[in-house]
Amino acid sequence: MNNIIERFNKIKSNIEKLKPVSNTKIIAVSKTFPLDHIKPLINYGHLHYGENKVQEALVKWKDIKYEKKNLQLHMIGKLQSNKAKSAVQLFDFIHSLDNPKLADILSNSEKNLGRNLKYFIQVNVGNELQKSGISIGELESFYNYCSKEKNLNVIGLMVIPPNDNNSKKYFKTLKDLNLTLGLQDLSMGMSADYHDAVLFNSTYVRIGSSIFGKRN
Repeated sequence: MNNIIERFNKIKSNIEKLKPVSNTKIIAVSKTFPLDHIKPLINYGHLHYGENKVQEALVKWKDIKYEKKNLQLHMIGKLQSNKAKSAVQLFDFIHSLDNPKLADILSNSEKNLGRNLKYFIQVNVGNELQKSGISIGELESFYNYCSKEKNLNVIGLMVIPPNDNNSKKYFKTLKDLNLTLGLQDLSMGMSADYHDAVLFNSTYVRIGSSIFGKRN
């Protein structure tokens, strides 16, 4: 069996052991990998893939998404306002909704293109200056703006926790915030910490190198 499939199945099995009744989906983070490298997993039947650059994703995914209508593409990187319209054309999920200007453009693009994406609001739980995301204090009003005024389908929150070996604390914070807002989904956990994320009810884990191998 292909190494990629073996690694994918091992992660899937790990998640099932952690939570036998789990609705956690694996987003195979395919950024920087060519389509030929990803295709074994596509042919195996896996549906969820993550990219962090709109231009790269358009070149890589446009044709195959047209052929395979059930593929689900997730924008997991920071989304620049000037790329938002192109993102709405291609992606099914945006994980990095983090400011009102972006919400405005996405909402208008959805109307113009007749599309309805699913969104995660990125929360900057550690108030890190170098990271994107809405602060916890602004979260509720931003959520109301996106969902009620802009009619964006916000399904949950997303976090990239600070790199201080304390992921559990941040995952618990996000889980609690999600409950407060009455949201169903959580985008949290990567190759190094998805085990903890699953235990805090993450419904989407974003895993790249542990599936596809090291990036160049």
